[in-house]
Amino acid sequence: MKVLGAALCTSAMVILGSSVPISRALLSYPTLAGQVLRYTLAVVILLAIARRLPRIGARSGLRLVVLAAVGLVGFNVCLLAALREAEPAVVGTIVGGTPVVLALIGPLLARRRPALRITVGAAVIVAGVALVQGAGHASTAGLAWSAGTLAGEVGFSLLAAPLLVELTPIAIATYACLFAVPLLLVASVASGETWRMPTLPEAGALLYLAVVLTALAFVLWYGGLVRLGVEKAGMFAGLLPVAALGATAVLDGAVPSAAAILGTVVVAAGLAFGLSAPARVAPEPGTPREAAPVELSVGAPG
Repeated sequence: MKVLGAALCTSAMVILGSSVPISRALLSYPTLAGQVLRYTLAVVILLAIARRLPRIGARSGLRLVVLAAVGLVGFNVCLLAALREAEPAVVGTIVGGTPVVLALIGPLLARRRPALRITVGAAVIVAGVALVQGAGHASTAGLAWSAGTLAGEVGFSLLAAPLLVELTPIAIATYACLFAVPLLLVASVASGETWRMPTLPEAGALLYLAVVLTALAFVLWYGGLVRLGVEKAGMFAGLLPVAALGATAVLDGAVPSAAAILGTVVVAAGLAFGLSAPARVAPEPGTPREAAPVELSVGAPG
């Protein structure tokens, strides 16, 4: 289960990282409108795969709405605002703190102590991410929006963890995307975006984001999360900038800097160290709540 969980989380982060250079085709397209199209198409695909969704109670439904609002809509809105006020390196470095935040907050919300080995490994990963991202400049607003982006990234996993004891990864991904569409639509209208038909390169990028990044990577990530737990799965977030670096190098023919290569090695070392911590038993997807270990009863932040 540990090997499979690691493979699922790694695959999800590699897909997410590879989407960074592909997303450059959407720089001129209305951002929120593009997200509406992306998640709408993802919902259609996920529904076709799942065929039918399990019923959810009011409490689970509310948590899924919050997950969509924080982990999908909030993340994208904050990221967009952060990139207007800060250089990408700064945003990437702050969001790269995800492994440490999950290593600390996940156990605390479950009313247990953070694992020292995982926390140290996560800290090493974050140091490696900082080397990969490099330095940059940001305004105070940029730092604040970057912190909001970090919160959205963390919430994407923390809010889903309790749901994984009663819902499958594909059900959570489908519901989250489904609830995100109207929220993003309202945000797009409120921001005054002008909708238009995407060009052929933009349509290709949106199709990739919907099919591969959303419908596939979301399910892979949640599949890894339920097998590894929040803390260990969170460490794999450090692979995102490494994957983005590799994809950009391949597509652009650019040679990574020595600092970026060193950072990649540091990330790998931190990941190996943290994963060597004793494993916690995680429930299989769809396991009834009564049979799930107490350790995975992670509460929602706020």
